[in-house]
Amino acid sequence: MNSQLLAMYHCLPAPTRSMVASLRGWYLNRWRLSGDSARLVDEARDRDHWSPARWQAWREERLAFILERAATRVPYYRDYWAARRRRGDQASWDQLENWPLLEKERVRATPRAFLADDCQPRKMFVERTSGTTGTPLEIWRSHATVAQLYAIATARTRGWDDLPPGARWARLGGQLVTPVQQRRPPFWVWNWAMRQLYLSSYHLSPDLIPHYLDALVEYRIIYLSGYPSAIHALAQQALRAGRRDLRMAAVYTNAEALYPDQRRTIAAAFNCPVRETYGMAETVAGASECANGGLHQWPESGHIEVQPDGEFVCTGLLNPDMILIRYRVGDRGRLADRAQPGCRCGRTLPLMGGIEGRADDVLLTRDGRAAPQLDIVFDGIGTIREAQIIQERLDFVRVRVAPAPGFTAAHEQTITMGVRERMGEVQVVVDRVETIPRTANGKLRAVVCNLSAEERMAAATVSRPAMTVTT
Repeated sequence: MNSQLLAMYHCLPAPTRSMVASLRGWYLNRWRLSGDSARLVDEARDRDHWSPARWQAWREERLAFILERAATRVPYYRDYWAARRRRGDQASWDQLENWPLLEKERVRATPRAFLADDCQPRKMFVERTSGTTGTPLEIWRSHATVAQLYAIATARTRGWDDLPPGARWARLGGQLVTPVQQRRPPFWVWNWAMRQLYLSSYHLSPDLIPHYLDALVEYRIIYLSGYPSAIHALAQQALRAGRRDLRMAAVYTNAEALYPDQRRTIAAAFNCPVRETYGMAETVAGASECANGGLHQWPESGHIEVQPDGEFVCTGLLNPDMILIRYRVGDRGRLADRAQPGCRCGRTLPLMGGIEGRADDVLLTRDGRAAPQLDIVFDGIGTIREAQIIQERLDFVRVRVAPAPGFTAAHEQTITMGVRERMGEVQVVVDRVETIPRTANGKLRAVVCNLSAEERMAAATVSRPAMTVTT
C-alpha cells in the first residue's frame, strides 16, 4: 500500500478498517485456496514420511529442472551464461557449484530480470516486502505456487497440532493496521475472511498491552502467530498481571530468532507449546518445529548450502517462475548432521541444526573472532521487556534495555559482565529506554553490528594466520 492510500486508510473509522482488512483477506484466500487445497495438504503430509533416498531423488530431479529453466528462460541467468560462453568458459550449468552467489541488492534492482520469459506477470501474485532494510523487494508467484506453498505451511504448522481449519487466530505483525500515533484501542483489525485478529506490533508499550490481552479473550483466539519479540512482550505483561484467561492451543513464531528465555515466558503465559518456524518472502527455504522440538526443513521450498561462516545460501525449488539460485538470504545457522538419529516424531523431513540470526549482524571481537550468540546475557533476568545489543566500534558495545519493574543497577552489571565475558575487553554502556525501535516492517533486531567496512577488514586481518613462504 503506497503512502497516499495508507494515509486515506488511517483516516477511516475502526470498523471500516476491519472491513478493508477483510476484503484483503478474501483476496488472499482466492490465491491460497482452491478445490485442490485438501489434496495438496494431504500430499504434503505424505511427504513428511518419505525416505531420505526418495527425497534425494526428488531433489536431484527438481534441481536439474530449475537450473535448466533458469539458464534458458530467465533473462538474468541466460545473459550470465551467454557471457561466460563468449569468454570461452565451458563450465556446465547443470552443476550448482558453477553458479555465482546472488545478492539481494541485484534482485531488488531488477526483479523482473528473474522472471521466466514464458510467465504472465499480470496474472501472477506479487508480494512486496521490505525485510529488515526497508528497501522494497518484489516477488512474483503463480496461483499454483501460492496454493502449494500455503498447503505446505498449513500441513506443517497448525496441521501438526491438529488445529481445525476454521480456528480463530491472531497475528502480531508489521502491517500498519492502526495509525502509529494512536493511543486508544483498537490496535488491531478483525479479518473475517481469514478469521484472523491482526494486531499491530507498533503499539506494545506497557500501558497499552492490557488492551491486547483483553482483545485475545474477547475475540476467542485459539492460536497466536507472529514475531517472538512482540509475543514475548504480551507474555511478560500477562504473567505480571496474573492473567489466567489466555490459554492458547499453540503459538507459532516467525521472522525473528526465538530465544530460550522468550520460549519459556511465552509458554508459561499462554499455557501452550511454542513452535518456531523459519522462512522468508523469497520462499527459497522453510522449516517448522514439531511437538518433539525438531526444526524440520521444507525441502520443497529450496536447497540450502551452509557457507564456512554459517551463512545460508539457498536455491529456490518451489517457484519455477521467479527463480533465485544460490541466493544469499542474509541468515546464519546450521543443518543437522545426517548421521544423527532422526526426530522422535517419526517424520523423515531433514532437520535444521539451528537458526542463529542475521549474517550481517554478527558481532566481532577485537581479535577478529565472531562473537557467539549474546542473548544468553539476558537469560534469567525477568525484569527486561525487550533488549538490543549494538556494536558501534570494535571496542564499544551499547545495550538498549526497555526495563520492567524491578530492573536495577545490579542487572546492568550482570549484562555488562556477560558481554565482556564473551567479547573480551570492550566498553559496554547500558541505556534504559522506553521501547526499542523496530524496522520498517515491525521487527526487532536483537543484535546490530554497525562496524564500518574498514573495521571489519581490520578484525579479519587480526584473525587471519600469518602466511609462511617456503622455497
